[in-house]
Amino acid sequence: MFDYKLIEALAAVLEQGSFDKAAKVLNLTQPAVSQRIKLLEEQTGRILVVRTSPPTPTEAGRKVLAHFRKVRRLEQDLLPALSPESGPEFSSLPVALNADSLDTWFLPAIGSFLQNSAVLLDLRLDDQDRTLQLLRDGEVLGCVSAQAESVQGCRSLYLGTMKYRLLASPEYVARWFLGGVTLDAVRNAPAVLFSRKDELHHKLLAQIFDSPIELSCAHYLPSSERFPFLLVEGVACGMLPDQQSRELLGKGRLEDLLPGRFVPVDLYWHCWTIRSPLLAKLTAAIQAGAEDLLRDKQHALC
Repeated sequence: MFDYKLIEALAAVLEQGSFDKAAKVLNLTQPAVSQRIKLLEEQTGRILVVRTSPPTPTEAGRKVLAHFRKVRRLEQDLLPALSPESGPEFSSLPVALNADSLDTWFLPAIGSFLQNSAVLLDLRLDDQDRTLQLLRDGEVLGCVSAQAESVQGCRSLYLGTMKYRLLASPEYVARWFLGGVTLDAVRNAPAVLFSRKDELHHKLLAQIFDSPIELSCAHYLPSSERFPFLLVEGVACGMLPDQQSRELLGKGRLEDLLPGRFVPVDLYWHCWTIRSPLLAKLTAAIQAGAEDLLRDKQHALC
């Protein structure tokens, strides 16, 4: 049997990012925290945390941490039933998702859930192709991912599809694509990508030109909220989802460079299979909201 006080110390160090901060949260001294983790490592026979700055979990440490978070989630669900007179106690819900989902449909989808539940959101942002790794590592209890297949101990539910199109302002089109979207124009025209992990631009161009295209001139702007700014200002062309671009296209502030062409990104909700009423309510809210905000409006720009 594990001593959960020892595992709690491990979780605190990894969640807080330092032994000092973990000690303050646990009302312990730093040596006491270090001693608890050392005892846990002796009990498991594994090194669980790499003493870097910030500390990082080993593969074994991730497994222990994932187990602890599931147990803590179940305990938090049980407490209100055992002590209803104590009132609701807020619990943390770590969730991973991509920036475009956060800035378009996710928060409206769970707005009612947040108003009626004693929860504190702990959102982790990453590319939609990489959020599943955070769930696999036990850092979150659920994630929005572009991958359909889930990981062990979790389930996957289809949410909807975000369609990304290559857009630019009329002024930009007149300057860089007056002769059409040719291979030379695409290579030389300034583009904007969310990050160096962002492959949407390349995927669409590969569809058009039947081969990978290297962009010689690209901005990197890791802000989904500010991303359209460079497009509207005529600084660059870039990929926007329909949920974010519909109004700008309607007002003529942006144009579709390749009408009828888009990169579809199917989104899935992955979460633990533990019997948690709160997790079940979150899942139901995400499903219902996604069906309304992701699926029903897709016909507008098909």
